Amino acid sequence: MGSTPESTHEEWLKRHRAVMPKWLSLYYDSPIELVSGDGRHVVDRDGKRYLDFFGGILTTMTGYNVKEVVSAITEQASNMVHSSTLYLISPMIELAEEIAALSGIENPRVFFTTSGTEANDTALMLATAYRRTSQILAVRNSYHGRSPSALAVTGNIHYRVGTYSPFQVSYVLGGSRLRGPLAQLDDEEYIRRGVLDLEDVLQTQTNGSVAALIAEPIQGVGGFAVPPDGYFGEIQKALGSSGALYISDEVQTGWGRTGEHFWGYEAHGVRPDMLTFAKGIGNGLALAGVVARAEIMDSLNASSISTFGGSPLAAAGGLANLRYLLANKLQDNALKMGSLIVSRLQEARSETSAVADIRGKGLMIGVELCEPGTVMPSPKRADLVMEYAKSKGLLVGKGGLAGNVLRVAPPLSITEEEASLGAETLVEALEFGSKEGL
Repeated sequence: MGSTPESTHEEWLKRHRAVMPKWLSLYYDSPIELVSGDGRHVVDRDGKRYLDFFGGILTTMTGYNVKEVVSAITEQASNMVHSSTLYLISPMIELAEEIAALSGIENPRVFFTTSGTEANDTALMLATAYRRTSQILAVRNSYHGRSPSALAVTGNIHYRVGTYSPFQVSYVLGGSRLRGPLAQLDDEEYIRRGVLDLEDVLQTQTNGSVAALIAEPIQGVGGFAVPPDGYFGEIQKALGSSGALYISDEVQTGWGRTGEHFWGYEAHGVRPDMLTFAKGIGNGLALAGVVARAEIMDSLNASSISTFGGSPLAAAGGLANLRYLLANKLQDNALKMGSLIVSRLQEARSETSAVADIRGKGLMIGVELCEPGTVMPSPKRADLVMEYAKSKGLLVGKGGLAGNVLRVAPPLSITEEEASLGAETLVEALEFGSKEGL
């Protein structure tokens, strides 16, 4: 049964449900297929055009149909799509050189994978091999991927599957500042309590020999939860004599999305031993990886290869994408456009009573929906806002432990006109979602 031009969203949804797992989530009461895109806009199967404020889960970093990136992919595809790391791959080497120079890691080595999950798997493997211990520290409410080892260090219960874990994992404080043990604390007290908690965890839940702490500078799936600047720097200091390595999961925070910095860890005064990256670097291509200090990366006493990681096609596209990002100063644009969007959302707070929090950095903005006047999560209102925004031609994402946080993360190339239009549309949707009696 092949594809036909007249097939509808409803027909494709029926076929999807017949062959795909039921746990494969779809947005919206009437799911849509996106069939084309240009700049920051996408078009669905029915021909409706949307301003995309989610970018394929923060993946379409520079925009859709970017000429320089498409040209690099097309040229590479016409020559060689795939070889493997058993052979030299010049685009992969060039991309590794540029990422290493940008990483901030001392004497860096780069290993490419195909997804953030696999990148975090690799970092955890390196940490446990280098440190010769399987004890890992992670952060509450975190998300690091869907493999057994990535899920083992994921602190968001809604993504945990079963009880299998290749590690002994202990979770330190982090996550919501609206509720829980860190609720409503000022930055200084938040940091103090986080450090005290870590010290207690080290004393009571480990034998003192820890492989690594893995942390997202801003939690992605967790609803763009933002700790105080400097938090993880103090956490790293407190690790002290444990010898634990620091892994910064930059899958969502990397490449200048936070506006203030190129990597999320830079807001914390952290000196990471490893960082993982994915999503935005490929702009839709399957490209991810790990940057690690050479002594850590080279600590494996076994041979290995990667069939698809850093393939000629993905690396060529990623290299063009990175160069486009830097040449067009998209980190600066993320800071400016993010500030514009947040300012408009804050101006409308009095009319959007269901909005309990607006947070984030750059073009990584979280809008938390609760029942008006409370901090009781309202996933129902978040869904209604998403549906309303879609009806007005705006796509946003969602996350958070209860699925009640809107995630706003457009391509970093978004224009001022588009940012203003999207913010106004979102305000209108939030006003609708704040109505009494919903």
